[in-house]
Amino acid sequence: MKKKPIIIVIAILAIILYLFLFGKMFPFSPVAIGFERLEFPSLIVYVQNGAVFNDWSGFDTLTVPVERFHKLKFLKKPEVFVFRDSLSYIRHSPSTARFCAFPGGRLFIAPWSLKEASTGKISLEIYLKHELSHVLIFQQTGMLGAFRYPKWLLEGIAMYSANQMGTTWYPSKTETYNYIRQGNFMPPGDYKTHREKRTKINVDARIAFIYSEFGCIVDYLIESYGREKFQAYMEGLFINGNHDEVFKKIYGIDFVRFLEDFKTHIQKSSLCTN
Repeated sequence: MKKKPIIIVIAILAIILYLFLFGKMFPFSPVAIGFERLEFPSLIVYVQNGAVFNDWSGFDTLTVPVERFHKLKFLKKPEVFVFRDSLSYIRHSPSTARFCAFPGGRLFIAPWSLKEASTGKISLEIYLKHELSHVLIFQQTGMLGAFRYPKWLLEGIAMYSANQMGTTWYPSKTETYNYIRQGNFMPPGDYKTHREKRTKINVDARIAFIYSEFGCIVDYLIESYGREKFQAYMEGLFINGNHDEVFKKIYGIDFVRFLEDFKTHIQKSSLCTN
């Protein structure tokens, strides 16, 4: 009878080990079985056995503009993972997004995104800059801080810094402003919560609009209050998880009031299309 609990514990540990080595916990695994490690001056690329893509050295140039915009340095080399096929990617990643950055410093690239980049459907450089923005911030916050950092702000900073608005299916600043004038708006605090789905948004690409909206908010903060204050706001959240407190301390107004000012600015703005 005493053997049964031991067997259960061993089974649970075996499942956990499998998840870290080959399953959904792989982003946090200390080892990468089945991947070739290629180290470059600024980052490390892990290529799964059987993956077909050879232009890894080009990735290494992208950390410089990311650091320059954020005015921060990577604390360690980002780790970029490339997978041989979609099934392997889905097995190893808790996300099905084209690109995904995880707390801890790893960046996953889905195989289909490399095909899209090769045909010109998407810009590999823009997407990688976007995800490297996440990695850089995650390194500053630490593992626990990464989970509490405002998710909308992470995306807004990445969109703005990578100049992603107006590319592929992401609406430009002008298009985003027009969508907001039509009544479309995702409250930043509702993003990635149970309230997100309740917000009705009538646009061609919902998540693309939401990301561009957040990019426009970052753009407005920088244009209205200056880069220095935005830097203090971005970095203040590395150590203080109370977003509204940090925001009011830096900008002198409540975040809710700021959002109303932002929407009023859009209504009065000359950025419009016929």
